[in-house]
Amino acid sequence: MSFKLSLAVLSTVLVLPLSAGATGVHTCEATNKADWMSKADLTTKLESEGWSVRFMKEDGGCWEVYGTTPEGERVEGYFHPVTGAPELIGQRGRVLFKAGSDD
Repeated sequence: MSFKLSLAVLSTVLVLPLSAGATGVHTCEATNKADWMSKADLTTKLESEGWSVRFMKEDGGCWEVYGTTPEGERVEGYFHPVTGAPELIGQRGRVLFKAGSDD
């Protein structure tokens, strides 16, 4: 195998796991995956509270939600996977809400 091909394979092997991991923006407490709310249940909960959900994925042990708040702000939010409670809501690098924060 040539040096360039070996380097390309090694680079791919090292980079792929990084893209599949959490972003590091927020991490939720460790919970049993069997106890998690489904995407559908969290979507229903948020929509009943006035949210509009565009996209949702697992990140850092949380449900990461991209959507619009009841106030009309487009945000990225991290929600507790079992309770669906908001943990962190942010917009373009600024924190709008953080659980346990008095700000």
